Amino acid sequence: MTIWNRSNSPLFTIVLLLVLVVSACSGGASKEITIDGSSTVFPIAEVVAEEFRKENPGVQIPIGISGTGGGFKRFVNGETDISGASRAIKDSEREEAAENGIEFTEFSIAFDGLSVVMHPTNEFAKCLTVDELKAIWEPGSEINNWNQVREGFPDKKLRLYGPDTDSGTFDYFTHAINGEEDSSRSDYTASSDDNVLVQGVSGDQGSMGYFGFAYYTFNKDSLNLLAVDDGSGCISPTLETINDGTYKPLSRPMFIYVNNASFESQDMRDFITYFLKNAGELSELVGYVGLPQEDYISQLALIK
Repeated sequence: MTIWNRSNSPLFTIVLLLVLVVSACSGGASKEITIDGSSTVFPIAEVVAEEFRKENPGVQIPIGISGTGGGFKRFVNGETDISGASRAIKDSEREEAAENGIEFTEFSIAFDGLSVVMHPTNEFAKCLTVDELKAIWEPGSEINNWNQVREGFPDKKLRLYGPDTDSGTFDYFTHAINGEEDSSRSDYTASSDDNVLVQGVSGDQGSMGYFGFAYYTFNKDSLNLLAVDDGSGCISPTLETINDGTYKPLSRPMFIYVNNASFESQDMRDFITYFLKNAGELSELVGYVGLPQEDYISQLALIK
């Protein structure tokens, strides 16, 4: 008697193949868009990703915070799809990307105003000049007490907190204040995570530090914000002064860089389209300043 073995049946084989195809197409394995880079860009990227995934739950979007420089190191080697940056890409990074066959597109997403902050109990300082900030942060500075910053400031130990050298915020601040990128004293508490800097300044009575405006906005009850005087008077960072450029010299644009090869994915094209259409509104929800709407619209044409 012959016994029917369904595993040898041509019909069974066809059905099995159809099941496997349908399973694969139904998203058995999650799709992924990888992002790394600036901790300053992180709040925008995070909220955009969260909102996008509400409509596209099958797409996973892990976001790292290696800092702008750290993110670019991965990006130019083809390790990530998107790199968040709080400064424009450097020529050396462009060259490395080209050597590795990485082509990319730059998108501007919002404005930020670097915020200089103190411990909330320190009410003696409301504003510092660019020259005073330079004297504090320039290479070789020996200022370690507030009474060395300005006559009339108290005899209080000054301890500094700021981004590490992989940070685009570090690059921008050192160029704007010290006149040369990466030119800074090194004897300060450094971190690539702005939340660590917030905790450091808010927990240290002699402290001063700097980081992105969003991190001040969400922690303003535990920080004292300083205005900055570039010679035109004391201006504090606000949505208005960052947007109109009067908060000088610490207002700056923020970017995302997308590996062009990633645009082969419809998910990536959908995500960047969603990002540009919603970045203006969502960036202000997390404490930044959106670009003029026409800037976002014009950039939609850059999607490959």
